[in-house]
Amino acid sequence: MGVEKILFYLFAAIMLASATAVITVRNPVRAALFLVLTFFASAAIWLLLEAEFLAVALVLVYVGAVMVLFLFVVMMLDVNLARLREGFARYLPIGVLIALLMITVLVMIVGPEQFGLAKFAEPLRHDADYSNTRELGLILYTVYVYPFEIAAVILLVAIVAAIALTLRRRPYTKYQNPDEQISVKRDDRIRLVDVPTEQRK
Repeated sequence: MGVEKILFYLFAAIMLASATAVITVRNPVRAALFLVLTFFASAAIWLLLEAEFLAVALVLVYVGAVMVLFLFVVMMLDVNLARLREGFARYLPIGVLIALLMITVLVMIVGPEQFGLAKFAEPLRHDADYSNTRELGLILYTVYVYPFEIAAVILLVAIVAAIALTLRRRPYTKYQNPDEQISVKRDDRIRLVDVPTEQRK
């Protein structure tokens, strides 16, 4: 067994164990940290497959941005852990059934009858100066340039729609006008009242 196979099985075992811990631990912060470990193990497997760009993008985008933001949101929320424990025991049979169905579908789709060296030839080894990012960029901006531009326009429309929905004025929400706050005067906020004094008896 070569070094690459040993590393593959090592990172695959780490990824499976951490992914299982994501759905089994009761603390949401620990679940997020285990998910980060899953992403790192998956990125290592991408590196073994000579897909350096996908590995770096996985670490930078998901671990460096999405998961850190998600972790801060989970830490700031007041999550009721007692209700989480109750829900875990309640939905455990359904979760196990769905997991078994997913494993069955994966085996049927990517099993040895559909994939493997018997069906496909072994991929060619590249030289040390081979750039996965360069090859992906050439294909993306030449062969798939129109689908790429269409996807960019769709994402831009989605961003504009999300901003428009967020910034809509709600009738029962109070707003502040900075111009009125800056131009306010003392007479507009203070009212002097002349209260007559009482005579002592």
